[in-house]
Amino acid sequence: MQRLSERILAHAGGLPEGTPVSAKSLLHLGNRAAVDQALSRLAERGPLIRAGRGVYLRPVTSRFGTRSPSVEQAVEALASQRGEVIVSSGAAAANTLGLTTQVPVRSVYLTSGRSRKMNLGKQVVELRHAPRWQLALANRPAGEAVRALAWLGPEKAEAALFALKRKLPQTTFNELVAAAPQLPTWLARSVGKAAHG
Repeated sequence: MQRLSERILAHAGGLPEGTPVSAKSLLHLGNRAAVDQALSRLAERGPLIRAGRGVYLRPVTSRFGTRSPSVEQAVEALASQRGEVIVSSGAAAANTLGLTTQVPVRSVYLTSGRSRKMNLGKQVVELRHAPRWQLALANRPAGEAVRALAWLGPEKAEAALFALKRKLPQTTFNELVAAAPQLPTWLARSVGKAAHG
């Protein structure tokens, strides 16, 4: 009979790159205490990476050696596994939309779950709990605009909205306008001015 750690590795090997493995998803292989202990040992020896509390990832092996899975894939897989909304931060969204030339140095994502850190090898990914209105349009371009405007703040939002009105497709801007009732008053007012003013 195969050892528990070998069965865990076989299970993890059959998953797509970046898919997190947790003890709860492995209870069909053994009891909780044994699975927790086996995961901890595998992380110490190297076949798995401990990404955070109770979350493990399989490193990607290629002809150039082993590396951590990509941040985007790991975050996407974590979101689907935990049933959370996880999106890029406002700083990253502002950079993507051309509202700032600053490139975020740290990997920060906003989540509907609790705030925590995820370790992917040497890279630390910060997951910050965000208010529901910042996650409302999730991974849609209009949602990216909402997060960028929230990051810019009340002083810069209005000017940025007029720039976005010129830059974004009309349907995306209309989606942003339609979401205004969900936004805080300062942002809803700025959206209204940009749309109708």
